[in-house]
Amino acid sequence: MELTKIKGNTYYIDSPTNIGVYVFKNKFCALIDSGLDNSAAKKFDDILKNNGLHPKYIINTHAHLDHCGGNHYFNQNYTGTIVYTSQKEKLYMENPQLLSTIVSSAPPIKKIAVKAKPFKVDYILEYGTNKINDEKFEIIPLKGHSEEHIGIITPEKVCFLGDCIFSAETLDKYPFPFLFDIEASIETLENLREVDADYFVISHGKNILTKAELLTLIDKNIENIEKYIDMILELLDQPCTREDILENIMILDDISVGIRKYMLNLSSISAFISYLYNKDLIDCSIEDGKLYYFKK
Repeated sequence: MELTKIKGNTYYIDSPTNIGVYVFKNKFCALIDSGLDNSAAKKFDDILKNNGLHPKYIINTHAHLDHCGGNHYFNQNYTGTIVYTSQKEKLYMENPQLLSTIVSSAPPIKKIAVKAKPFKVDYILEYGTNKINDEKFEIIPLKGHSEEHIGIITPEKVCFLGDCIFSAETLDKYPFPFLFDIEASIETLENLREVDADYFVISHGKNILTKAELLTLIDKNIENIEKYIDMILELLDQPCTREDILENIMILDDISVGIRKYMLNLSSISAFISYLYNKDLIDCSIEDGKLYYFKK
């Protein structure tokens, strides 16, 4: 784990969740995401200190804990830290229990409940140009993995993409990744083809991508979504419940999970069902106390 220069004043720290770092002339820096928790944030802070940098700003791409869990550390250790995110992600950051409540459709069982304290957000970022410490950053919408996920393009045209797109290694290891909105995910992936940037950083990937490499990865991510659309439609030749669909996918793709990941996967199944129903490709009915879906 180290501070690696990408271009100009734009750097990143390689970790399980890659952290963007933009260095200003006065040695203040902006972090793009902050990692899972205080322990991870402390490691990032040690690297920043070793490079004479003072974290002043945090831009959170979205409210999942592996991206904003380190905010508390920086707020506690650096007076005046300023936090930015999008309007809807602010709601989740300031009410982190909503993440597990939505997945459970009720107050969650203790085993999967999010226990994080609320994260303070100081400013909402608008799409387009935003000025931070006299530098201009472009904020782009990347909805799909979460409700209002955003991307950040630094003045050197380095684009931080968060979790809106998954690396080939991630898709190989976790073929059924969490998606909140399928239609928005597809739209985001298609729109990424037109993003004006030279380098791209994804949160869970080992390499900085060129535009050509990003285009290849976009195709792989869309193909993965289409694979599950086709798989679910094929399963729905016969009526299935939501749990039936997930059971079949887990068996067919040899997916083994604990209860937390199972609930996330079940939520993703709901996202696919909503997409297919709203596209008028499937219908549903209640029989013997169960909600069944079937292809039209």
